[in-house]
Amino acid sequence: MSHPLFDISGRTALVTGSSRGIGLALARGLAEAGCTVVLNGRDADRLERAAAGLPGEVHTSVFDVTDGSSVDAGIAGIEDRVGPLDILVNNAGVQLRAPLLEFAESDWHRLLDTNLTSAFLVGRAAARGMTQRGRGKIINICSLQSEVVRPGIAPYAATKGALKMLTKGMCADWGPYGVQVNGLGPGYIETELTAPLVRDEEFSAWVRRRTPAGRWGRTEDLVGGVLFLASPAADFVGGQVLYVDGGMTSVL
Repeated sequence: MSHPLFDISGRTALVTGSSRGIGLALARGLAEAGCTVVLNGRDADRLERAAAGLPGEVHTSVFDVTDGSSVDAGIAGIEDRVGPLDILVNNAGVQLRAPLLEFAESDWHRLLDTNLTSAFLVGRAAARGMTQRGRGKIINICSLQSEVVRPGIAPYAATKGALKMLTKGMCADWGPYGVQVNGLGPGYIETELTAPLVRDEEFSAWVRRRTPAGRWGRTEDLVGGVLFLASPAADFVGGQVLYVDGGMTSVL
């Protein structure tokens, strides 16, 4: 029998960017824990296919997380159609790699909008109801790169470092209203998006050598951290980033 501190059955959870990869894995974990889950993305067909593969009560909500009016309408629609949000996982993100001297200004703004502004917009919209109700959990998907960086990904690391500080700021503002805001920091995780890196034998060998656990992470490795941060077990945890990286941030 599981401990009641970890019981989140019956809660309503929204996961942004959840039609595939890490977002879909986190949504599956929440669904398996008994949550009513709302998948979000911009491709309705892909969302419906993803929802069909999940257990329990699953809904979809198509809106652009980088557009304020779209976000506000999307959150209002979810709360009207599904119910008050108990859990928000800000997972939507994108990675663009290029040397900093050659990095396009348009790509810089795309990274900022998708990785940082979206968490502000969706977090603010969800927190309006959460703060009024006096409870809620917001989990921002940060990154190993919230702490450390490699050549070629400086703009991405800048967005994820800022997301770490936005997490702390949300904690400062919304903690007094009973809302816990924390981050989850994945290390190198094997997904569709990282498949080219996984196939790169030299890079993969570097990841395995550099990670105390000796392997790439799997999306299911992240589920336990999200379930903990979404549960009553984390009621006195605020503004923290839980790194799920096989130990990589801890070693030189």
